Amino acid sequence: MQPVTTATGLILTPTTTFETCGTYDVLCVPGGVGITPLLEDRDASGFVRRQAETARYVTSVCTGALLLGAAGLLRGRRATTHWSALDLLPLYGAEAIRERVVRDGNLITGGGVTAGIDFALTLTGEIAGHEAAQAIQLQLEYAPAPPYDAGTPDGAPMAIVAQTRVRLAGIRAEREGIVRRSMTSKYC
Repeated sequence: MQPVTTATGLILTPTTTFETCGTYDVLCVPGGVGITPLLEDRDASGFVRRQAETARYVTSVCTGALLLGAAGLLRGRRATTHWSALDLLPLYGAEAIRERVVRDGNLITGGGVTAGIDFALTLTGEIAGHEAAQAIQLQLEYAPAPPYDAGTPDGAPMAIVAQTRVRLAGIRAEREGIVRRSMTSKYC
């Protein structure tokens, strides 16, 4: 119940615990660097697994999909995540799909950071209807027109992809090690 400071300095103050919180219609697991230690956290994966049993929608954005995998929720399911971790999803039994948003039944996963907006609009359309999602899109003025075609490894120049892979190598190696170790878990 103590405040938690994120990697960017944001302070989050918990109001409940894994044991005392209720059930939710939507379970959304965010990604980012902070997800990595949770991949080996039995309490966190157990919480996610329990919530998924009753949630109407089980969702993730970016590398949050890895925690869904660690909780045993991706086996035999189609899913996506950030491009740098996409190849780790099959280690959890998932069919990795390189798309911005992937839906498989009540499982909805979003790709990397900006795909989170596409994911949010998709989920909003499911819950509140297409008109509500379109109104939100308009309010955000969300009409992407990126100045470069470098948003995926397929479109980015090879030198940029290589530089980015080097920059992500440490976290990538840590995550891959955790995922491979967890393959012995009964949930994967």
